[in-house]
Amino acid sequence: MFNMTYVITQGCCNDGSCITVCPVQCIRPRPGDPDFTSTEQLYIDPETCIDCGACLDECPVDAVHSDWDLPEQYSDYLAINADYFVTNPLVGVGPPTFTRRTLPENRSTLSVAVVGTGPAACYAAGALSEIKGVSVTMLERLPTPYGLVRAGVAPDHANTKKITDRFATVLGRANVSCYFNVEVGRDVSLSELLDYHHAVLWAGGARDDRRLGIEGEEKDGVHGARSFVAWYNGHPDHTAEEFDLSGERVVVIGNGNVALDVARTLLRPTEVLERTEMAEHAVAALRASNVREVVIAARRGPEHAAFSLGEIMALDQLDGITVSAVDDELTGRDGDRRHDVLVRAASRTSGGDTKSIRFRFGLEPVAVEGDGAAEAVVFRRPDGGTERVETSLVLRAIGYRGTPVDGLPFDEVTATLPHDAGRVVDPQTDESVPGVYCSGWIKRGPRGIIGSNKSDAEETVDSILQDLVADRLSDPAYPSADLEKLLSGRVDDLLDKAAWGRIDLEEKRLGRESSRPRLKLVTVEELLAASRAQG
Repeated sequence: MFNMTYVITQGCCNDGSCITVCPVQCIRPRPGDPDFTSTEQLYIDPETCIDCGACLDECPVDAVHSDWDLPEQYSDYLAINADYFVTNPLVGVGPPTFTRRTLPENRSTLSVAVVGTGPAACYAAGALSEIKGVSVTMLERLPTPYGLVRAGVAPDHANTKKITDRFATVLGRANVSCYFNVEVGRDVSLSELLDYHHAVLWAGGARDDRRLGIEGEEKDGVHGARSFVAWYNGHPDHTAEEFDLSGERVVVIGNGNVALDVARTLLRPTEVLERTEMAEHAVAALRASNVREVVIAARRGPEHAAFSLGEIMALDQLDGITVSAVDDELTGRDGDRRHDVLVRAASRTSGGDTKSIRFRFGLEPVAVEGDGAAEAVVFRRPDGGTERVETSLVLRAIGYRGTPVDGLPFDEVTATLPHDAGRVVDPQTDESVPGVYCSGWIKRGPRGIIGSNKSDAEETVDSILQDLVADRLSDPAYPSADLEKLLSGRVDDLLDKAAWGRIDLEEKRLGRESSRPRLKLVTVEELLAASRAQG
């Protein structure tokens, strides 16, 4: 009899929601498996799947498809899913244990302040707020929630953004309070949050980007890809930035998924972009852009590339964009699917009206040349020679970087908060900072995708509960509900869940008028005005 199966495809968020509902445990890897934190996506074993569809119903980003209804662009994923189990068989592997968290018998309440509202914060708040007796206070510097899901996910990845529907259910819970337009460290201190809560969980993410450390890096026309992504996604801190799109070539240094997002965004037709959530100022700028080629340059060979298989496969299928590479630079292993995509790319040449993305490997940037503004990047080749690539726009895509938190220890090398299973630790004493925890990129560094934050957050939540059992958490001096009075006296435009709801409705209304999912309001002033709207 023909065995029907479900298939996990591009866009998998890795949060493991599908694993918990699978009745035959045919999805791998799972939390606790050695490769769970490093895997590009999850996989369904076609030999074990019973075609129940539970994973499809549960997937928050629509990355699961039935094999009989698999879109053509995802046809390779049948083999991709099956191949995983060739080297990772299910034989002898029992089902995981899912334990429901509860407060200890001698404690009836627990209050936790969560700083941030991105994925790490929302997963932590979700795990905490499911526990009877727990109250959660979420604080966000911006008038809007969801962090990098709103300001970092590429606008043409609409399915990935659907994870906010799941996060919205967390924010909407009765035992979760939200305060937006509040900056911890400016409007309220960590010590004050501890006056109102048993614990504070910092999930503020990574707000800076890594530097190249080369001559000319500070010239005009050299930017972090983080800033460019935030600009086209309508982040209020980056709305006013300007990027020189007058030249025909852009050089992107680094080859992770952010580099691919940037390259794709620079070259996609504006009629595609204007149907997305992309900020209107970015759509207008890209409509007038002269960019026709994006060079993605990496210091090491393709076997070390940071982009995922799903993203390079999708890039290779875009209409009107030729993906090419240099054959002599393609070190690596035949049969590796990422390598195979690049080998096909090396056989192509761009021409005519086609725009192009060109992968380059083994090029180490040594300088940005130009009279005040970028005119070219000089690279050192493996043979010791140099190569000069002309461009007026250089984008660093070599990683995000965390920033210090006032009053907490900070590791300058890893750009993270020193911690033990999420407990912030003072490296001078090796003692935990009482009541202070962390999750997300500020905890583990800027790696992983959205769902990677789930197990990370749950580890921190378990540490909080363990410390509560061990009586290592001090009772707050004031009820957490009284924090609103303190904040209202300090923040002129303090926003709550209802205020964010008005912003959300207004953006969606504006989007309907232009046949888009939403039209983002991109300045704090616009967002605050929408938050005050009546009916």
